[in-house]
Amino acid sequence: MSDAPQPIRVLVCDDQALVRTGYVTIFSAQPDIEVVGEAENGHAAVQAARRLCPHVVVMDIRMPLLDGIQATRQLAGPDAEAPPKVLVVTTFNVDAYVYDALRAGASGFLLKDAPPAELVNGIRTVARGEALLAPAVTRHLIGHFAEHLRPAETSRPAKEDVAHALTPRELEVLRQIAEGLSNAEIAAELFITPETVKTYVSRILAKLGLRDRVQAVVLAYRVGLVSGTL
Repeated sequence: MSDAPQPIRVLVCDDQALVRTGYVTIFSAQPDIEVVGEAENGHAAVQAARRLCPHVVVMDIRMPLLDGIQATRQLAGPDAEAPPKVLVVTTFNVDAYVYDALRAGASGFLLKDAPPAELVNGIRTVARGEALLAPAVTRHLIGHFAEHLRPAETSRPAKEDVAHALTPRELEVLRQIAEGLSNAEIAAELFITPETVKTYVSRILAKLGLRDRVQAVVLAYRVGLVSGTL
């Protein structure tokens, strides 16, 4: 019986056949990734995900029948059972939708023009349970949309509440997360080990009742721990 780890099961969802073919070609060339299916719209993605049980869904936003935001909410929202990780791949000209996608349950996002190695790394990152935010667009997207929240969200929680819940070191780590830094980069900045950073991140999520790194970033911007301006 082999002890080799199971490959990461990936479902590719994009309404452009050429884009899907490109993703499948890139991902299938990796020994630890298995593309289990394709979908041309959000409705098909939801049906395929429930049938194929992928670990990760690579999700476009603008699609017919059901867009990527609604599909993400159905697959990975608060009411979803055994949700897959959803990696949203977007472009700057649709960035108005990214914040809603993250709120819907996405584990992160990348730009469509990201190099193949970055896309592959994105699959592996979210499959490990780590949320992924493209550093080049974190401040632009999250910062901008956190400043234009719906009124119902503005009462939860205050900056003082977050500061009271976390230690000074944890606050510092949260700010670094919000800037789009990886665990390794935070470790280098704070002169600690990546394992220590991972422990801090786990504590931050637990103390603030957050699901993942994406929610932590949104919260940091929302309460004003970091500025959304470039």
